[in-house]
Amino acid sequence: MSHDHQHTHAARPVARGRNWPGPWRKTPGRVFGTSLVRFYQLTLSGFVGNSCRHLPTCSEYAHEAIARHGLWAGGWMGFFRVMRCGPWGTHGIDRVPERLTARYRWFTPWRYWRIGKMPQDTQS
Repeated sequence: MSHDHQHTHAARPVARGRNWPGPWRKTPGRVFGTSLVRFYQLTLSGFVGNSCRHLPTCSEYAHEAIARHGLWAGGWMGFFRVMRCGPWGTHGIDRVPERLTARYRWFTPWRYWRIGKMPQDTQS
């Protein structure tokens, strides 16, 4: 006896926050760094205004970079992203790379400046 029974469930709306929703290790440095970014978003961001020339915004970029790559690498990536976001800086879509090549070491933070300028340099 075969029953052709179909279940239909209402689709749940996808909760989409301001920051990257992907999985990340909750290490103390990452939690501290993302908490600082979130604190900025909830307090000072309103005074600065909505004038970021990139997508995602600089604070969203910094949050994702710290969550994905840790406080040191992600912090440098976020810092240099803010430095690029000015009247004579870059603009457009600038994603956080999923992985960093071996070129980006903890003892060479100045190299993180290139991320966003040379997207092919971050591919593994």
